[in-house]
Amino acid sequence: MRKLLLLLILAFLAGSGCRKPTGELPRPDLSNRPARVLATTGMIADATQAVGGEFVQVDCLMGPGVDPHKYVPTPNDLNRITAADLVLYNGLHLEGKMTDVFAARAQTAWTTAVAEGLPDLREAEEGFEGTHDPHVWFDVSLWMKVVEKIRDTLCDLDPAHADRYRANASGYLNQLADLDREVREKVDRLSKSKRVLITAHDAFGYFGRAYDFEVFGLQGVSTTSDASSSDVQALADLIGSRRVKALFAETSVSNKGMQAVQQAVRSKYKGFEVKIAEDELYSDALGIPGTPGATYIGMVRHNVDAIVKALGD
Repeated sequence: MRKLLLLLILAFLAGSGCRKPTGELPRPDLSNRPARVLATTGMIADATQAVGGEFVQVDCLMGPGVDPHKYVPTPNDLNRITAADLVLYNGLHLEGKMTDVFAARAQTAWTTAVAEGLPDLREAEEGFEGTHDPHVWFDVSLWMKVVEKIRDTLCDLDPAHADRYRANASGYLNQLADLDREVREKVDRLSKSKRVLITAHDAFGYFGRAYDFEVFGLQGVSTTSDASSSDVQALADLIGSRRVKALFAETSVSNKGMQAVQQAVRSKYKGFEVKIAEDELYSDALGIPGTPGATYIGMVRHNVDAIVKALGD
């Protein structure tokens, strides 16, 4: 069903017009209404709202707790995609097969992959469909470049309000710079030997590189394939041999894998118990409204607090 729907969406988009260079795409008439922007993930939607303010109406395709690697499009998604003045997606194959849909749309309508073309992208592990790790939001300084790309795209789409977009972006970027400093200050509370982050899948590589952690995921960059028993044992051996205090489940990934690792450690390393951290990490999706992870800044702050709490003394 999913494959058929993707083919139908691709066929519709491919037949909706002749391909034009981005600079020649017609701008929508936004004189009496906000720009309709469809963002694939909550992180992109949150940044777009911060930059666009009152001049954008943001729709998020993949809501709280949704794993973008496994996202299954619905029949209504075609309407949402075609109704948008602008589609903003992560790219780097975060959205799996939906990437083809957005690439097809980009031939005839305003569509931007906000993470593609960034400097210093991490290479993905062998077997991942893309060549780079798509989880760029875990390095706040790198996410700031995504915000700048969103700003520039909105300015191109809606030049009449470009000054407001630039002003909004400037204020938000200042908040993110403060957030980056906050993360570094909190991480400094952990000694180097305790900065070992064990997660359900390999989403935190940018976090590790930016904030000086060793990072190990049970699953790879994508969650589309299950971890093997040998993966569980290898991670259990690393935890047991290095006496890692805690491992972390994620809000958008089943915690069964983490439970299997915990049991493997318990069976092989008698007298040593690794705990699953009380607070799950937000990884590929924001939290529901009212939770700490409902915004990007809240998500980052929650994650670093949870990590420092679980791995500290």
